[in-house]
Amino acid sequence: MTADVEAAVTQAFRDEWGRIVATLIRVTGDWDLAEECTQDAFTAALQRWPRDGIPRRPGAWLTTTARNRATDRLRRDAVGAAKLREVAAMSLPPEPEAGQDDHAVPDDRLRLMFTCCHPALALEAQVALTLRTLAGLTTPEIARAFLVGEQTMAKRLVRAKQKIRQARIPYRVPPAHLLPERITAVLGVLYLLFNEGYSASSGADLLRQGLTAEAIRLARVLTRLMPEEPEAAGLLALMLLHDARRATRLDDAGDVVTLEEQDRGGWDAAEIAEGTARLNGALRQRRPGPYQVQAAIAACHATAASAADTDWAEIAALYGQLARLVPSPVVRLNRAVAVGMAEGPEAGLELVTRLQASGELAGYHLLPATRADLLRRLGRDQEAVTAYREALELARTEAERRFLRRRLAEAGAA
Repeated sequence: MTADVEAAVTQAFRDEWGRIVATLIRVTGDWDLAEECTQDAFTAALQRWPRDGIPRRPGAWLTTTARNRATDRLRRDAVGAAKLREVAAMSLPPEPEAGQDDHAVPDDRLRLMFTCCHPALALEAQVALTLRTLAGLTTPEIARAFLVGEQTMAKRLVRAKQKIRQARIPYRVPPAHLLPERITAVLGVLYLLFNEGYSASSGADLLRQGLTAEAIRLARVLTRLMPEEPEAAGLLALMLLHDARRATRLDDAGDVVTLEEQDRGGWDAAEIAEGTARLNGALRQRRPGPYQVQAAIAACHATAASAADTDWAEIAALYGQLARLVPSPVVRLNRAVAVGMAEGPEAGLELVTRLQASGELAGYHLLPATRADLLRRLGRDQEAVTAYREALELARTEAERRFLRRRLAEAGAA
């Protein structure tokens, strides 16, 4: 197999997995069949693309192949003729033209998201199932995200699919009066989908641009579906303000560039302007929520003329507000960073030490990495080296590991 084919299949998996699975679930109503046939299509690509060449539209090729596999499976399993005709008649939706309204495009991923986020399922099951089907994350990757064993997560996913079948949960966007009961979970899924693309949980690459672009697209659809929901607008603003820095987060060698060192001239001014406008529109509704607060933090960074002009006191205050809305140890860690910048590294280190003693972020590489940075700023290089080494052991992407090795070298590690 050539490197070009391998790269094309890998890229197609990242960009198309969730779309293909969602399409097959809509038509067949069978989650396991949809995933198995999608996997078969990617296996076929690995076998046939080296011989036949990479198709012009890989996603269309994969969807057609997966559809054909589903047809064959249903025929072999003697499923009703009506269902077989439905699958056989399935056609690919046309690619949307630039500027086309998303309302005119059948959106299987959004339907799948609302199906996964049915209130009959536990919130954790909603999120895990959606990450599996939409993002194409493996069961081990999802298990790591939830800090549980692989077998435990596999059983949870199976139970969630069974409940959808047994409860006959419809595969559709619910009517408007039922949207509010699902919005918290849907927003949470979009947030995690974007985060997995913005900072991958594992693998060689830190960025998965296909996932961030899809999360932003779906957030746009959702804001049109629920224009009076300020948290939907706040989440879209947050995504845009972070995505605006995408081109500067890695250097030409693929190494991490810190926010302080990024070339602000390379930030996307149009995305920053749109993100800021959407945030302001959400805030005018006077119903603050965690996504709006996070977007306000991102706006502080995005609108600062230079790293030195960043209003760290305001950011620390916003993280304090966020911690009251979302009492998460990760939020408290981010607040410690902001306090360390606003009041000095000693103040930040005190908060990190307290958080470390709680054990809430055991195994999370950014905790020792943050501690190491604060120790380095205090001139306590030997302690910083120890903390950087701990972070290096826990980091899951090669880009992050290379960054931590550089920090170790800067701290004088042998």
